[in-house]
Amino acid sequence: MSAPTPRPSVLFVCVHNAGRSQMGAAFLSHLAGDRVEVRSAGSAPAGTVNPAVVEAMKEVGIDISAETPKILTTDAVRLSDVVITMGCGDTCPVFPGKRYLDWRLPDPAGQGVEAVRPIRDETERRVRALLAGLAVSPTA
Repeated sequence: MSAPTPRPSVLFVCVHNAGRSQMGAAFLSHLAGDRVEVRSAGSAPAGTVNPAVVEAMKEVGIDISAETPKILTTDAVRLSDVVITMGCGDTCPVFPGKRYLDWRLPDPAGQGVEAVRPIRDETERRVRALLAGLAVSPTA
């Protein structure tokens, strides 16, 4: 009998951890369940998650209203297999052997839900492609 395969770990990073990285983490958690370890953080976290992002995610059946922005730590990066940066620039620590992806998505800060929807939809598309690359089938 073979040993179980360790589940992949993904970290989403943006500046405020209030929009893009929260959406990425929420979609990955929703679509992968417990088959992927999911983290999100920000280099300069905001006080709360962007309300327009919370509303846009609610429209697709994902409730992130209880989430709070978290500070980026070197441990979070070290413990992750894949690090997805979303506009954190050079503030994201780089460790050898990690897979880094830079998702250039518009910042939803200060935007209404109308402007957040296309960012949300593109984030979901990229998360689904990421799952395929990790050989994890989406649950939804």
